[in-house]
Amino acid sequence: MSNSELLSVEPLDLQFPFELRKQISCSLYLTNKTDNHVAFKVKTTNPKKYCVRPNTGVVLPRSTCEVLVTMQAQKEAPSDMQCKDKFLLQGVTASPGVTAKDVTPEMFSKEAGYLVEETKLRVTYVAPPQPPSPVHEGSEEGSSPRASVSENGGQASEFSFQRFSADKVEPQENTPEARALITKLTEEKQSAIQLNNKLERELDQLRRDSKRSQSGIPLMYVLLVGLIGLILGYIMKRT
Repeated sequence: MSNSELLSVEPLDLQFPFELRKQISCSLYLTNKTDNHVAFKVKTTNPKKYCVRPNTGVVLPRSTCEVLVTMQAQKEAPSDMQCKDKFLLQGVTASPGVTAKDVTPEMFSKEAGYLVEETKLRVTYVAPPQPPSPVHEGSEEGSSPRASVSENGGQASEFSFQRFSADKVEPQENTPEARALITKLTEEKQSAIQLNNKLERELDQLRRDSKRSQSGIPLMYVLLVGLIGLILGYIMKRT
């Protein structure tokens, strides 16, 4: 806060959270410490870079006025992040009832005999504020180990389920009952094959006998063929 008699200014350093390609604003608060109307005017060493609203005005007695200073978007940052721009706030006692429209440049002319109070302001760049992490993100970070355990648990459960499903696919090959059944079927198949070979040999003999006797196929041949078909059908059904 300044030690001026007419206007106190807060802050004396215009701090801009510098970000490239982004307009940044900073507020000045002018407090009239007198019982008179005080006219003010804001000047800067770099008028193309800043926009001041209002740049002139009147502060009523014992009241405060806000002035918004906006820095235009910058395409590049200074290497040392130091700013040499400066502002000058001028204040002068004005007539009662004066308004902002009545403020003229001549009112701040020392050559014309006006008592002009001046306050110099500096410009500094500061790091932009970091946005706070949302609560749910913090919770997720805090609970990530538990989430990992849960995920691992889920994977383990899925893996167990897959193992259980695989066990159900091939249980017959691993149990004693399954092995006994396979052995029995194998023996029956071997017996059927042996019987089939025997019947084929007998059929061959019957064919030879029938050719020698030049007679028709005997009834026994027909019965044997039917029996072979029944046996093979039974074997295919069991296997």
